[in-house]
Amino acid sequence: MRKETEIKGCRIVYDFTPGQGAPVVLMHGWGCRASTLESVARSVRELERPVINIDFPGFGDSAEPDAVWGVEQYTEAVEELLRREEVGPDVVLLGHSFGGRVGIVYASRNPVGKLILVDAAGVKPKRTLRYYVKVYSFKTKKQLLKLVLGKKKAETYLDKLRAKAGSSDYRNSSPRMRAIMSRVVNEDLCHLMPKITAPTLLVWGTADTATPLADAKKMERLIPGAGLVAFEGAGHYSFLDRPGQFAAVLKSFLASQS
Repeated sequence: MRKETEIKGCRIVYDFTPGQGAPVVLMHGWGCRASTLESVARSVRELERPVINIDFPGFGDSAEPDAVWGVEQYTEAVEELLRREEVGPDVVLLGHSFGGRVGIVYASRNPVGKLILVDAAGVKPKRTLRYYVKVYSFKTKKQLLKLVLGKKKAETYLDKLRAKAGSSDYRNSSPRMRAIMSRVVNEDLCHLMPKITAPTLLVWGTADTATPLADAKKMERLIPGAGLVAFEGAGHYSFLDRPGQFAAVLKSFLASQS
C-alpha cells in the first residue's frame, strides 16, 4: 500500500505492508528510493512481518525539503512518521548507506527492538592532504569570485564547478540536495554509537569502497554487542550482490530472541 503524509512541511511517500509482530522500517541510501530495497522488503514480507519502506525527502516520490536538512532533520521526520503509524519501541530499523546514518541517530535516542546497518555511513572518512588542498583552494576561489562577480553570480558558477567535479550522486542532485549531501557526509556519528542499546547487526561487502569494511569494524567496536557479517567480494550494495545470503542472515536475525 502506497501512503503519503506531510512532515516538517515536506510530502513523504512510503510503502506500508501490514503483518504480524514488530514492523521493520527500511531506509534507503543516498540517490536511491524505496524500490531499491524491494528485495529486502520481500524477504520481510515472507515472514509476514509489517514493512514500512520509506522514500526519504528528496528521493523517489517524496518532495525535497524546503531547507538544507542534516541527518537530525531526516531522523526527526522518521520519528514523526513512526509516531503517526503508532509504531512501538519493538520496531526494527534497517538502514543502507545514508539510511544507516538515520538508523544510528534514531537508535541512539529511542528504544528500538533491533537495528540492522547495511554498508552504512556514519564514520567520517579520513581526508588526504590532496583533499584539504582541493577544499581550501576551492574556498579561496569562492571568496575571490564573490569579489569579482558578486555573490549571486559567483554561487551559480561555483555550483557548476561542484557538479562537474563531484561524485555521480552529487552531479545528479538538485542544488538543494547537493547542499544537503555536502552537509550529511561530513557528519561523524561515532560519538552516538556507544549509546545504542538495541541488538545490532552489521552487514557489509568486503569490496565496499564507499563505506569500507574498516568502518564496519569500527562500528562493531563502538556499538555494544554488535555483530558483523561480511560477504566476500560484495560491494556497497551487498544485499543486491549476495541476495540469497543476505536474505538468510536477515531472516535469522529477525527470528532471534536476542
